Amino acid sequence: MGPAPDAGPAPVFDGGRGSGKRMTQPAFPAVNDFRRVWGASALSMVAFRMLGVIYPLLALGVTGSPAVAGWVGFAWTVPGVVLYIPAGVLVDRWTPRAIMLCSETVRAVTAATLCVLLATGSVPLWLIGLAALIEGTSWVFHATAETALVPSLVDRSQLNGAYARTETSAHLAVVVGRSLAGVLLAIGHAWPLGVNAVLFVLSLGMLRRVDGGTRRRAERVSFVAEMVSGVRELTDHPFLRDAMVMTMITNLVVNTLIMVYLTGSAGSPLQVGLVVAAGGVGGAVGSSLTIRYAHDAITLFRQMWVLVLAILVALLGHPTFFALATFMIGYVGALSNIAVRTFEASHIAPGNLAKVAGVSRFAARCAVCAAGPIGGALVAVAGFAGAVRLLAGVVVGIAVVAAFTPWGKRLKTTLSERAPGRQAVIRPTG
Repeated sequence: MGPAPDAGPAPVFDGGRGSGKRMTQPAFPAVNDFRRVWGASALSMVAFRMLGVIYPLLALGVTGSPAVAGWVGFAWTVPGVVLYIPAGVLVDRWTPRAIMLCSETVRAVTAATLCVLLATGSVPLWLIGLAALIEGTSWVFHATAETALVPSLVDRSQLNGAYARTETSAHLAVVVGRSLAGVLLAIGHAWPLGVNAVLFVLSLGMLRRVDGGTRRRAERVSFVAEMVSGVRELTDHPFLRDAMVMTMITNLVVNTLIMVYLTGSAGSPLQVGLVVAAGGVGGAVGSSLTIRYAHDAITLFRQMWVLVLAILVALLGHPTFFALATFMIGYVGALSNIAVRTFEASHIAPGNLAKVAGVSRFAARCAVCAAGPIGGALVAVAGFAGAVRLLAGVVVGIAVVAAFTPWGKRLKTTLSERAPGRQAVIRPTG
């Protein structure tokens, strides 16, 4: 999609080379550096999703304790809560490509080490937990650095298509990574770690061919002050502020619904897996259509009502309707993710982009982490059907409030409208 009205001619990035020359970018498919970053991130995301299954199951195999496996899974996810904001500050201080290379190197070494240990003997539980923590930490830095790197590789008018492609890869990685982890674990515990090491090495090879640019920031100010400035930068943009609130609500409700289904349904493991995977399929379809038809941003207000409809469909109770609900949520969630990321890249100065993205990702991750215990508690108190009805009531109530308040009017903002607040600041990185 094109630049926002009254923004003036769309600036052309120089790919982070810092030459200061205005260059004519080729058509999107020929932006080779972006395609390499896209491919590297797709491989990395598949590995990340695989390891989210592999590490807890390895811990379960070592101890036989579901509780211990849960704690290893927690070690894999907790960096997303703790580190997104600090990671944003570090990415804005350093070169994003260098951070991605470092991240992939650490992950490759970790996976290869575990693979060798598993192939030659047993692995202690503490090492599995440490590996899960390292993987979660490395992914936070990788994902934050990618957010800052992509806008320097494509023209501003091509941002929507670029983020649509990365969003499609992310949703497909959920389906492919989790399925592949199960298949490889059935062959042997060392196999999935070996495959992960190969994926990280391939990702490294692609990233090494991307122009690294120069250091992003020479000055040094207080680390805490930079984290605070990221929060202020986000709240200065009404669209991003409301999008963060909307994303927190959506993530909390959606992941609580999934937890309710996991803990309260009586379906087979295959049935449960297919229902949950429908969300990834919906997200891949939504982002793929954005690539083909260049959708304008879906409004946050419309997203709320799609969420209401999805919860009402889930109320019908049959697994087919749950799958349809998760498909709908995944579809509209992908469009909203693309909208927010495109807006961030178009309205935030490159030197501040990672900090702002870190704040929004931190808020979203907190909501995801809270959903597990809330979903389990709802099923324990109200039962399966009662928990779904409670969620439906909450979502309908929020949607009604949004329909009759100033907040609801702001939720109707789209990317084609310049949100009030600071003027966009777009300049070449480096």
